[in-house]
Amino acid sequence: MNSSAGAGSSDQAWVEGWLAVKVWGDLACFTRPEMKVERVSYPVMTPSAARGILEAIFWKPEFRWRVRQIEVLKPIRYFSILRNEVNNKMAVSTARGWARNGGGYYADQDRAQRHTLALREVAYIIRAEQVMAAHARDIHPAKYRDQFRRRVERGQCYHRPYLGCREFSAFFGPVGPADQPIRHSEYLGRMLLDLQYNADGSGKGRAVFFSARLENGILRVPEDLYKEIGR
Repeated sequence: MNSSAGAGSSDQAWVEGWLAVKVWGDLACFTRPEMKVERVSYPVMTPSAARGILEAIFWKPEFRWRVRQIEVLKPIRYFSILRNEVNNKMAVSTARGWARNGGGYYADQDRAQRHTLALREVAYIIRAEQVMAAHARDIHPAKYRDQFRRRVERGQCYHRPYLGCREFSAFFGPVGPADQPIRHSEYLGRMLLDLQYNADGSGKGRAVFFSARLENGILRVPEDLYKEIGR
């Protein structure tokens, strides 16, 4: 699964040293943040969701992932789900209070029906680079690139990756020569790139967005965006 596999089209430009993995699944939902209560998916996987999949497969404190390109392999198809969901999040302190003083939680008293516009039968190629951390500059990055390739070929992961929602499990494997992006272009609007944190790790993360566009089935993430947020 080297980064030059399947090359042959000017639309599929990538850089030597990028890593690639194919991911697919029956269902996916990459929620647009402007939708408050009802979930509406982007037509394409977001870079932050792709990073979560990569970290589920292989993560080390010596490097961080930069998603550079996402390729859509199957036609974009939507479907609707109406599900019962609870309104409030469970807090550990509340559960401990019930254990001491009695009481409990009744889901049927805290339930609401919510609509989800999700994607079905999706498949993508994620292309990304590993950026070494400051404390690991003396480690050759090829070490971790090889480890990632072996884990993908063996189907190994730290936890099961998912496609936007935890209940939408993802499968993954090496990229094959027949895996080609669809011929579809579309402006996707403002899309979440990632969260930006203070240099000392304090405070909450600030959401950083960029103007995303799908060009012949490929969503490209400019490198300078990562430099702006320090990732």
